[in-house]
Amino acid sequence: MFKLIMQNLFHKPATRKYPFETRLTFERSRGHVIFNSENCIYCGLCARKCPADAIKVDRTNKTIELNTFRCIICSECITSCPKKSIILSNERIYPAKEKVIFKVSKNS
Repeated sequence: MFKLIMQNLFHKPATRKYPFETRLTFERSRGHVIFNSENCIYCGLCARKCPADAIKVDRTNKTIELNTFRCIICSECITSCPKKSIILSNERIYPAKEKVIFKVSKNS
């Protein structure tokens, strides 16, 4: 038992000190969807392919809305985009206290 006590005293902790030390994200981890309004033609294919119905495309106002609470990060919108204007970042979004809808427009 003395040996176990000494090992616990002189070894590093098994966990990270989270707020101060963050773990690097993995290369292929799924974080959040990012829209590039420069290349987008607002065809609406991403909204039609989204199984969670999280994307709304307005062609007249040239805006895209992403409901992050509905998005399941399946990357169907990314594979269906003909102009490749949607990418998947591997950085996670922090939890929100209220419903967040990201709006992307041609002007912003």
